[in-house]
Amino acid sequence: MDLQPIQMDTWARREHFAHYFSQVPCGYSMTVKLDITPIVEGGKKLYPTMLYLIARAVNRYPEFRMGFDGDGTLGVYGTVHPCYTVFHKDSETFSNIWTEYTEDYEAFCRAWREDMERYGDNHAMMAKPGVPDNTFPVSMVPWESFDGFHLSLKNGYSYLPPIFTMGRYQREGGRCMLPLSVQVNHAVCDGFHVCRLIAALKEMLAGGEKIPLAKDAPV
Repeated sequence: MDLQPIQMDTWARREHFAHYFSQVPCGYSMTVKLDITPIVEGGKKLYPTMLYLIARAVNRYPEFRMGFDGDGTLGVYGTVHPCYTVFHKDSETFSNIWTEYTEDYEAFCRAWREDMERYGDNHAMMAKPGVPDNTFPVSMVPWESFDGFHLSLKNGYSYLPPIFTMGRYQREGGRCMLPLSVQVNHAVCDGFHVCRLIAALKEMLAGGEKIPLAKDAPV
């Protein structure tokens, strides 16, 4: 899992981490609307494409790849993978499946399809076994759009990975707008870091990262 320890004595954020982790433990969420018109009009599958884009943005920045080892030492994972929810209509419950992240969009989508084919009908809460520590959660509420979404963590704020929740997209002014909520632990990142992550997502969706979202790119 390649967790590289943080050198606390030289870490620029050590005071901020101590303040928001121990003295004033808290998290916060931010909800934005993303223009996913290129995905919709390009005929791409929305869920795996957004999983890929979110994972690509998350893996770019160390503040979203942080965790603790078995001894409680804070560190940064080299790579983190999305762990996402799948809804079961018959039981009205959900399961979690994780897919290994790769920068290759087509390879990631193939891995996602394989995971869905193998584990998608498993109604266990953790449908795919062997969930590694270096994952972050993503879920989707496709039945309704929203302007805000917040999870209340009742057992404190020691959970460091970002939590992403997508809603139902709506057409606004001819564009397809998807609500996305990002919830983070304030100990590891501030508003600046979340805004930078969102900016990266917007750049990818706009084609600045040359992500293959056009109709001729297989999914």
